[in-house]
Amino acid sequence: MSVTIRPISSKADRKAFVDLPFRLYRDDSNWVPPLKGEALGLITPEKNGWYSHARAQLFLAEEEGRVVGRISAHIDTLALTMPPERGFGPGVGQWGLMEAERQDVFAALLAAAEGWLREEGMTRALGPISQSIWEEPGLLIEGFDHAPTIMMGHAKPAYRGWIEGAGYTPVKQMLTYDLDITQEFPKIVKRIIKSGEANPRIRIRNVDKRKFEEEAAIILAILNDAWSNNWGFVPLTPPEIKDVGVKLKPIVFNDLIRIAELDGRPVAFMITLPDLNEAIKPLNGSLLPFGWAKLLMWLRKPRVRTIRVPLMGVVKELQASRMASQLAFMMIEYIRKASVDNYGASRGEIGWILDDNQGMRSIAQTIESRVNKIYQVYGRDL
Repeated sequence: MSVTIRPISSKADRKAFVDLPFRLYRDDSNWVPPLKGEALGLITPEKNGWYSHARAQLFLAEEEGRVVGRISAHIDTLALTMPPERGFGPGVGQWGLMEAERQDVFAALLAAAEGWLREEGMTRALGPISQSIWEEPGLLIEGFDHAPTIMMGHAKPAYRGWIEGAGYTPVKQMLTYDLDITQEFPKIVKRIIKSGEANPRIRIRNVDKRKFEEEAAIILAILNDAWSNNWGFVPLTPPEIKDVGVKLKPIVFNDLIRIAELDGRPVAFMITLPDLNEAIKPLNGSLLPFGWAKLLMWLRKPRVRTIRVPLMGVVKELQASRMASQLAFMMIEYIRKASVDNYGASRGEIGWILDDNQGMRSIAQTIESRVNKIYQVYGRDL
């Protein structure tokens, strides 16, 4: 049977694009079905602020009229302006959102994505990045035995061999760390926290959801400074920030997001989210007929097993100092207690963390967490 690869061109195509993983992963108990409305929004330019500085072409693979694969080829114009030593730069395009029934289907999809990137003037491809670096970068290569947390991806183990077989080599790894948050931290961490609490220059405060935009601006300023030298960094734009605010505001809780101040100036932050995946997994992608009511009830007072720390940052001027780790340990401890006491959580997940981010990896190891998932980004010259 011959496989046909074609660019998507209609709402029906986008629906087929979103629907495919529901069939491919129906027997995988660790896959979390996304809400289909959100998944459609991510690939619809009018509904995703990332498209304000990016362009993409999505492809479907069909066999006798049946969808058997999908992929996205995309170019982030802001990423093109980044320094090449930080991963992107001139001529670097990406592909992602890849799913396929078989290796030959994947190979045909990848060829189509690479062809589109070449036509757009790209000389190198990175993938999978689905689609923004702030969404779900990397292919899961370790940690298939448990479900991903909110905003993290899942994949079939076979995909790694298919990508490497197509001539792609590893470029960067993203790690997530797992820890039992019902247990107190080691004595050395307690001493560091106690010392910080005795320092009148330091204040660790909750965010105030009533001042959502103001607090978001403070966190964004720290983030753009703290992460600016990281591999893959692309600054968030106002349209993206607006989108993130709409999506995350329902799961923002004052005691789970902390801002650290030094001499009255915000210098660090830690964002923690209850694992929404625990609530949406049983909905199988739909809020109808009663899923919306179940989700609304959960959001009012979530009780979860897992909380996730997707973002954490300390301003660059402090990153090489003992103060940076002290502020981090203080925020982690305060949020750990709140997570257990107020949300019933027993497990925390930190990440993703870049494999060369020794500062964050050291903090994760000091609180006795362990790597539980590894995601990998691949690259190849076109």
